[in-house]
Amino acid sequence: MSIPSAVKHTPISRGRQQLADYLAAGEKPREAWRIGTEHEKFGFLTDSLRPPTFEGERGIKLLLETLATRYGWDVAREGENPVALSRNKAAITLEPAGQLELSGAPLENVHETCAEVNGHLKEVRSVAEALGIGFLGMGFQPKWRREDMPWMPKGRYQIMRNYMPKVGSLGLDMMTRTCTVQVNLDFGSQADMVKKFRVGLALQPVATALFADSPFTEGRPNGYQSYRSHIWTDTDKARTGMLDFVFDDGFGYERYVDYLLDVPMYFSLQHGRYVDLAGQDFKRFMAGELPMLPGIRANMTDFADHLTTAFPEVRLKQYLEMRGADGGPWNRLCALPAFWVGLLYDDEALDAAWDLVKDFTRDERHALRDGVPKHALKLPFRKASVRELAAQALEIAKHGLRRRARLNALGNDEAIFLDPLQKIVEANQTPAEQKLELFHGPWHGNVDPVFTEFAY
Repeated sequence: MSIPSAVKHTPISRGRQQLADYLAAGEKPREAWRIGTEHEKFGFLTDSLRPPTFEGERGIKLLLETLATRYGWDVAREGENPVALSRNKAAITLEPAGQLELSGAPLENVHETCAEVNGHLKEVRSVAEALGIGFLGMGFQPKWRREDMPWMPKGRYQIMRNYMPKVGSLGLDMMTRTCTVQVNLDFGSQADMVKKFRVGLALQPVATALFADSPFTEGRPNGYQSYRSHIWTDTDKARTGMLDFVFDDGFGYERYVDYLLDVPMYFSLQHGRYVDLAGQDFKRFMAGELPMLPGIRANMTDFADHLTTAFPEVRLKQYLEMRGADGGPWNRLCALPAFWVGLLYDDEALDAAWDLVKDFTRDERHALRDGVPKHALKLPFRKASVRELAAQALEIAKHGLRRRARLNALGNDEAIFLDPLQKIVEANQTPAEQKLELFHGPWHGNVDPVFTEFAY
């Protein structure tokens, strides 16, 4: 699920309807619904705390090649450079500044997802320790400046690097200094997709609050609890945000296609080479009217690539991606899929979640999105706060997971993975607030201990 479907270079002969049909092809019967978890993490050299470069005796390139050799991963290369690994429908990929991402396999339950995460971290640690590399799960790089971050040798990243400053002031920070955890979930029909999409958008700020873990910039508090979430507000407004049209009557695959066709392009992969098409119109590409590619028309592979260049809070491909959470430690990597599976994969829970949010106004949804990066659980909402909203959502998710009754060998259902989130709500203290308390207390105003006390 979390690995893009293999798409042939099929011509787009039926226009908008063919693109909508591609999205609809993701529909699956309930017994085929799966869970795909992705998480990113920052690498750092354990002696200097600096991010590792791609090349060198302690570089990301050697880390990838050693992982592949030792643990049986297949290597994907761009030119001579390893840029991704794949094995059993899972992948390890590189983010722009060398953040390492696990794109997990489509799995049946959260127990399997958590086992996958633990196995991955164990493999990475066994290779990284010998190289003097550690990994940290947070939403934003807590110490280093943008100009201190290395760049990985991937063609699409160079195109984005050149384009981002033209459309927002924080896009390069998004690329080089953020990490997230997300979960990808299936739907059974267009109506099911629409309901899940709406619940996901309305409650995405709750996930952002629960997982808020990016309070530092260049070694100092930045005034936010999820600075990663704030960064998306000034990255590129043409491809980010809350997608108000999802709540309009008649929303479905075709309306999402209309949105995608208005998202400016980044690139097209032609004969193994990324062609810079940043800012160009995909509709003109479909008509063969781009001056950079005269006479060449977009095909379905191009559309599948274009899908990956929109970055809303919830993204539709042939599944739904929940994109609101900061990266974090291993137990919160398991908590995110548990939260959303509990809400969206049980009918009674999905109905209850929709009842919780269906009367949110557009202004309320935006107030949540805009206020949570700074205030997280303490953001006032209606006559209470986001904390109370989070408690209600967690209760719905817990009962949804219990009704699913997917048990591990000890007889525990998936609700056990919500425990870290329950503790956050009970304490009314986010991970960001915990780190700020340490920063102003035992750490004596020094952010460096985060790399030891919170490393994987």
